[in-house]
Amino acid sequence: MKLQETGHTAQEIRDLASKYMIETYERFDLLAETAKDQYIYDEKGTPYLDFYAGIAVNSAGSCNDKVVRAVQEQAGQLMHTFNYPYTIPQALLAEKVCTITGFDKIFYQNSGTEANEAMIKMARKYGIEHYGPKKYKIVTAKMGFHGRTFGSMSATGQPDNGCQIGFGPMTDGFVYADYNDLESFKNAVDDDTIAIMVEPVQGEGGVHPATKEFLQGLREFTKEKGILLLLDEVQTGWMRTGKPMSYMNYGIQPDIVSMAKALGGGMPIGAIVTTEEIAKAFTPGSHGTTFGGHPVSCAAALAEIEELQDRKLDENAAEMGAYLMEQLATLPHVKDVRGQGLLVGVEFDDFIDAVDLKHRCVDKHLLTTAIGKSVIRLVPPLIITKEDVDKAVAIMRDALEDIDREQAA
Repeated sequence: MKLQETGHTAQEIRDLASKYMIETYERFDLLAETAKDQYIYDEKGTPYLDFYAGIAVNSAGSCNDKVVRAVQEQAGQLMHTFNYPYTIPQALLAEKVCTITGFDKIFYQNSGTEANEAMIKMARKYGIEHYGPKKYKIVTAKMGFHGRTFGSMSATGQPDNGCQIGFGPMTDGFVYADYNDLESFKNAVDDDTIAIMVEPVQGEGGVHPATKEFLQGLREFTKEKGILLLLDEVQTGWMRTGKPMSYMNYGIQPDIVSMAKALGGGMPIGAIVTTEEIAKAFTPGSHGTTFGGHPVSCAAALAEIEELQDRKLDENAAEMGAYLMEQLATLPHVKDVRGQGLLVGVEFDDFIDAVDLKHRCVDKHLLTTAIGKSVIRLVPPLIITKEDVDKAVAIMRDALEDIDREQAA
């Protein structure tokens, strides 16, 4: 919908949102009217270089032609039905996802949070059914982030994070250990533990990739103990880290993997994949969803995955991610640059407030986000070029130089 079609001004749209919406997000002073590829455009047609991609969603670019056609065609044929009939997009997507990931079964959800909730429920039910009523504990990582439902929020190892404050006691059964510290995880496991659950790259925790020693060690340890390894690939999945899924960078196969974000190419969809045996934990009535496996979202996901594969965007993510990290390291005030593929974090010294820098970049038509006070996170579409990287880094450099000039004045 375009602004001129509404009879409103841009400010009136902002005012309507402020009046009627429950706001939990820090808004930019930007009315996003259209988007294409690596750009978002405001109501005046001003382009913003999008290095946030809808929070790592629009991996094949915004409004990708193939995805848009798939959505339009499916919406005109079957927009929604209940979960008793078979639908073509559901079945075709199930085959494609399981084939690529090497798993046997998929269960659809609507988002990353829901996917993680389903993964937690499946692991706990599997443990209780196979080992007894106390076998439901899950060890997760400090500074991890898994979502905002009560289960996924409780799995999030950030007790001082705003997402946990004010809701009373968290769901029982979660123990936190230090990320990238294998011994810490081993020490956190006891006789009632059924699973270890981590992100291959901690996104909200500051963009910290798992070391090979850590993730491979967790896989060996969980096999030795007869417990499950759960990987949250909501942000890392679908080519972003230079492989179809991040765990493939480590040469391991987990027991359950959650996914969402880039899977749908802009349409809401989440899922978990697992083995035939573990999937048996979900029986009729044990879990469900009204919109999970929505025909339009599944059609979009099929088109998105095909586009990612056909254009070899995993390879571009690896190449451009390395180039982006190399260029970011040349910026002033940088303490560290880290990431995997095109999930990149740049940490600044105490002189720079990342939130302030984020807003300065928006003013210069670059979209990024801040994690805490010191880290800027960059998750652009996987279609970006060296020219896009150079432009983004130049804008960040200009914003940092503005800060230096203001402080010197």
